[in-house]
Amino acid sequence: MCGIVGYIGPRNVKNVVVGGLAKLEYRGYDSAGIAAIDNGNIKVVKSVGRLANLEAKLADSPVDGQAAIGHTRWATHGKPSDENAHPHQDCSGRFAIVHNGIVENYLSLREELVAAGHEFRSETDTEVVAHLIEEMYNGDLFQTMIAVGKRIRGAYALVVIAKDHPDEMIAIRKASPMIIGLGDKENFVASDIPAILEYTRDIYVMEDGEMAILRRDGVECFTLNGEPVSKEVYRVTWDAVSAERGGYPHFMLKEIHEQPKAVRDTLRGRVSDDLNRVTLSEIGLDEEQIRNIDRIHIVACGTSWHAGLVGKVAIEQFARIPVDVEIASEYRYADPIATENTLIIAITQSGETADTLAAMREMKKRGLRVLAITNVVGSSAAREADSVIVTWAGPEIAVASTKAYTTQLAALYLLAVHFGQVRGQIDEAAAHEMIEALDNLPQVVEAVLDTAPQIESFAQRYAHAHDTFFIGRGIDYAVSLEGALKLKEISYIHAEAYAAGELKHGTLALITDGVPVVAIAMQPDLYEKTVSNIVEVKARGAFVLALTWVGNEDLEKAVDEVIYLPKTLPALAPMAAVIPLQLLAYYAAVARGNDVDKPRNLAKSVTVE
Repeated sequence: MCGIVGYIGPRNVKNVVVGGLAKLEYRGYDSAGIAAIDNGNIKVVKSVGRLANLEAKLADSPVDGQAAIGHTRWATHGKPSDENAHPHQDCSGRFAIVHNGIVENYLSLREELVAAGHEFRSETDTEVVAHLIEEMYNGDLFQTMIAVGKRIRGAYALVVIAKDHPDEMIAIRKASPMIIGLGDKENFVASDIPAILEYTRDIYVMEDGEMAILRRDGVECFTLNGEPVSKEVYRVTWDAVSAERGGYPHFMLKEIHEQPKAVRDTLRGRVSDDLNRVTLSEIGLDEEQIRNIDRIHIVACGTSWHAGLVGKVAIEQFARIPVDVEIASEYRYADPIATENTLIIAITQSGETADTLAAMREMKKRGLRVLAITNVVGSSAAREADSVIVTWAGPEIAVASTKAYTTQLAALYLLAVHFGQVRGQIDEAAAHEMIEALDNLPQVVEAVLDTAPQIESFAQRYAHAHDTFFIGRGIDYAVSLEGALKLKEISYIHAEAYAAGELKHGTLALITDGVPVVAIAMQPDLYEKTVSNIVEVKARGAFVLALTWVGNEDLEKAVDEVIYLPKTLPALAPMAAVIPLQLLAYYAAVARGNDVDKPRNLAKSVTVE
């Protein structure tokens, strides 16, 4: 997720673009840059780090002109650096481009362009597009971009300027968001509304598969094939603060609703078009090395540790490799038993979690291979690990992790299937079924979000409970742990998760009249056992909210309220079940008047022991 701003008009282009980027810095903040058509040439200024670094450079090297594009980056390809910052240019400097998204076929395009004599300056997928424009340019920028669009695959929003076309810029949207701001003798383009709200409230919302030509005196919209499109003007009524959150009252709720896209982005390019293979070339392990893995240690903290518990089940099921899941703060001071064929998987949203990094470093000292799963390219974990799977969730602003968790699950599922295929532990039919279900997960998550009104109603009724318990069996128990953590850290309600089969071993003593119990009953093989445990807590007076699949209507006889979730494979149940639990924590916190995005005593990234 990155932030794009473009402007064409009479104002000071630097002020408009950099001011807009400041409003979008929540979308990415590892580097920033601006390109302007200035005195017949394109001038580019960019810098690694926060936007303030770019502003300092612009004080010494100002830009001016009548058209400019800018970008604030969240890295996916290439570490944060001046060279990898946007905008990117072609060899001749005639074109400049900013990009949000992923060009899936950039490697093959890069090889083709290098063979044609193009010289690359960065590690990014975006620079490929700049050189492709140069290669295909026919004197008509609009027609060139139609042709370029046919060559690139993936999800992207692009804005292009050319020194030979100073009076226009071209914007293209394919899957990644893009809006156009309409002004008087000026026009704007941006990734999100906050960037342009200071100047106009009249916008076009670009739909997937549309492109536009922006000029001072107007905007024309087209399909990707160049066919004209009629657009309706949308009038923005949000205030500026709400606009940063996309109209949501809190970043946490916004990020919960971003999960379908985040999961889709994490899967994109990692499964074959026919849904028969998983491709994870970034892990740097050949097939023989994968077959030789004798054990996996997953090391993580908090929510990432909960993701690891789900990953253990998936890897053991599909790849038949024994997996231990360790809390990093304990693991780093233990003396774990490992061989030269043990793989360490370190999971950290920020890539800067102190205990996880320390555990990684200790195992690397022992000569073991470390694979990091992180959401931040260029983080310490990404730099120090032997290989990295990046989860493309984009920046997560709220302290309580939501989309980072679900994208970590997606990465672990991909890893489990990939290892299983290489090791011959999963047959073709089962692999296809699993990959097809993975590919459908964004739609499942989207459908689960429709349970929000029911969850909100329950949360409001029980927002002032002193205790809440979560129960489940198998991977439902792993999800219960995450649900209890979310409720504790955001609403401050005491919450505990228990393996449902353990209730009779002491926990039932805590169940009294009216105590809320959230029961997860998503595993077919354990369904009847879980129902029996639910009956046990009901008999002691608990109020039970249950999560189960559509079709398990018989559960209504045993509980007080049921949330029905759309079906997917049982192994993927955590992806569906966690969404209502995130919403429960959110709505309970709101009902209690808490600071949802910044809960007391907590920080987003735990960088000290």
